[in-house]
Amino acid sequence: MDRKYEIIIYWSAEDDTFIAEVPELAGCMADGATYQEALQNVEVIIHEWIETATQLGRSIPKPKGRLHYA
Repeated sequence: MDRKYEIIIYWSAEDDTFIAEVPELAGCMADGATYQEALQNVEVIIHEWIETATQLGRSIPKPKGRLHYA
């Protein structure tokens, strides 16, 4: 992975799968039957998100590290 973004992985009972979200990249998320599969899938999606943003001339946020939630 080119950049080090925070990834949040959680179980979704509604979807019956693990969901991996990247809060700093709008709409960047993936799922998987296992925690590890969700992580692998979201790493691919991060790469594709950055590649698409670059092709469209959009800015790519710099990783901020750990985000804090209230």
